[in-house]
Amino acid sequence: MRTAYFDLVSGISGDMTVAALLDLGVPAKRLREELGKLGGVSFRIRVGKKNVNGIRATRFQVLPGKGQPRRSWSDIHGLIEGSGLSAEVKARSIAVFSKLAEAEGKVHGVLPEDVHFHEVGAVDSIVDVVAAAVATSHLDIDGFACSAVPLGRGLTRSLHGVLPVPAPATMELLKGFPVEDAGLEAENVTPTGAAILSALVSQRGAAPAMRIERTGYGAGTLEFPDRPNVLRIVLGEGAPALGHERMLVMETQIDDMNPEIYDYVLERLFAAGARDVTLSPVQMKKNRPGTLLRIVAEPGLRDTLAEVVLRETSTLGVRCYGVERLVLQRKILKLQTRFGTLTVKVAEEPGGGKRATPEYDEARKVAASKKVPLKAVYDEVTRCFIDGAG
Repeated sequence: MRTAYFDLVSGISGDMTVAALLDLGVPAKRLREELGKLGGVSFRIRVGKKNVNGIRATRFQVLPGKGQPRRSWSDIHGLIEGSGLSAEVKARSIAVFSKLAEAEGKVHGVLPEDVHFHEVGAVDSIVDVVAAAVATSHLDIDGFACSAVPLGRGLTRSLHGVLPVPAPATMELLKGFPVEDAGLEAENVTPTGAAILSALVSQRGAAPAMRIERTGYGAGTLEFPDRPNVLRIVLGEGAPALGHERMLVMETQIDDMNPEIYDYVLERLFAAGARDVTLSPVQMKKNRPGTLLRIVAEPGLRDTLAEVVLRETSTLGVRCYGVERLVLQRKILKLQTRFGTLTVKVAEEPGGGKRATPEYDEARKVAASKKVPLKAVYDEVTRCFIDGAG
């Protein structure tokens, strides 16, 4: 398993991430070619070298064109989906930007799809995020880990006025990450950098066990008196690690509701962002048969999901408690089969083996259109993956 360890010497930003990945050996020509597949965005990139406290690091800059339109997350999502980028790059880019939109939406009190990004900032973020996805795909990175996040402090100016450092969206994105006070009066962790960590990193804290292949340094723009302003990414081979996620479990027991309503309740909960929702039979007080409604979700969705439960069911309260979830490393690929090209999720098991599973909705449509059993589609994906894609 190929792992990238983000050693956050002085923080992280989108441009520092791309710069460090370029320093690991991603050809600038390849990056330019892939970024050229983004239609509707006017920009140039500049790649160079910078000496930082004696360290020869790479510098990456995005130079936006003039007259960029105001873009919402929905606009950016469509732009990425409609590009000529690979499925893996699209999925990784959308995952990062989705995290950023969710955080900004929560901070500003709007739906993620309605979040708007500043004209120039949107171009910077789009290019940084897509470039990072292109670079990590080129390096064939399977897993991501990071050190504790050093946080700056103070105040910074934005379109919304003066904001505290770290920015509110950055703090939302870093939920579940170990942090420390860097003692810096500067914004050394940007929302884009935090979104990259939030979407990609599954192992946080100490460096993972790995055989180091090479190290890349990405330079920032500021200068700090007590440390080099670089992001160091260490690339190496290691055993597949289980990802760690902080999740929230919400549950309530119901014994006085028409069971026909549960289908609608589950539909609303999934639409609101729940990762999983289950129903279990329970025996309640006065020997009444009831139903245990249990929801697993990201902690930041607690109030939203509780509102759905309290509005749509007969319960008077919801219990909430935090849990830690261990997950396998996974990525999304396109697989060629006799039924056509299918989207598959590839998970890497602790022993090093891999397994591929098709996306259910897509597999279901294929089975219906080809008039074959759904099981035959699943079997075909497994066969093709074992024969060539694994």
